[in-house]
Formats: sequence, structure tokens, C-alpha cells
Amino acid sequence: MHPSHLRAPAVAAALCALAFFQLPALAHGDGAHGVEPAPAYDAAKVKDTPFGRQGDPKQVTRSLIVDMSEMRFAPAVINVKRGETVRLNVRNKGQVLHELVLGTPEDFKQHAAAMRAMPGMVHTAPQMVHVEPGHHGEIVWQFTQAGEIAFACLLPGHFEAGMVGKVVVR
Repeated sequence: MHPSHLRAPAVAAALCALAFFQLPALAHGDGAHGVEPAPAYDAAKVKDTPFGRQGDPKQVTRSLIVDMSEMRFAPAVINVKRGETVRLNVRNKGQVLHELVLGTPEDFKQHAAAMRAMPGMVHTAPQMVHVEPGHHGEIVWQFTQAGEIAFACLLPGHFEAGMVGKVVVR
């Protein structure tokens, strides 16, 4: 089989992941600012997902700090109330780039494939943030469904090393 045929499934998976997450833009981060801003909130563009929706920053009821380092999140379990809008202040205390992505196991499979195909991509979707070492980012999210929602770092090797957590929505 010709090597270009081997790349086709990876490219297809990456395109599917991009379509699923509806990323408005991809860019290569230069790390100069160190903070990836949250996408601007526009109520007309907010889309419901199985795990909630982008939250209105004016409706935040609580801010939580999530630290990332050495392939771990702290805390690894976050408890919220159904309907609550939370600001996740995500701090990278490690030595390498990390991300926090909210989603389902199927979302993670698709996103991980996209990350392998395009490792330099930076996220602008509201349920994910890339954070350079020593810097921070944020996600403002409204948790609309009771149950457990996963979060993970899907950079190649990080998820596999156990960089996962969950949000328990009651």
C-alpha cells in the first residue's frame, strides 16, 4: 500500500473531529501571551451539547481553579449543581503544554485523532482550552444535564497517561 493511503484515515478522522467541535478557527499559538482567551460569548451562537453549553460570563455563580501538572488535574473531581454557570480557571503548573477539554468519551476519541493529525492546533471552541506552561486560561460553562461529564487533556500521550477528570452535576 502506498504511504499516502495510510494517512487518509487520520485526515478523515481529523476533519470529522473539527466538524463535530465546530471550531471557528485554528491557529498556532506562539505562547507570547500565555493566556488563551475564552471565546466571546454570543447568546445567538450558543449550542447545547450533551454536557451543557457555553456559559454567559455575566451569569457565573462560582469560579473554580483547576491545576494541570505532571499529567494530572487537581482537583480531578469537580461537583456542581445542575444549571450552574461556572468559570473554570485552568492553570498549567507543569513544564509542557496541556489542555482541558469537556466532553464525552466519543468526543475525546475524535478530538484525540485530530490532535494527532494536527498537533499544533489551538482551540477556540468554548468547551476547550490550551494552556502554555506557567500560564492560565478559562472556560465558562453552564452545566445543564445531571450526571457525570468527563474532562481530559487530549494532547498525544497525555490522556493515555491518565490526565483525566470528571464533573459531577447534581
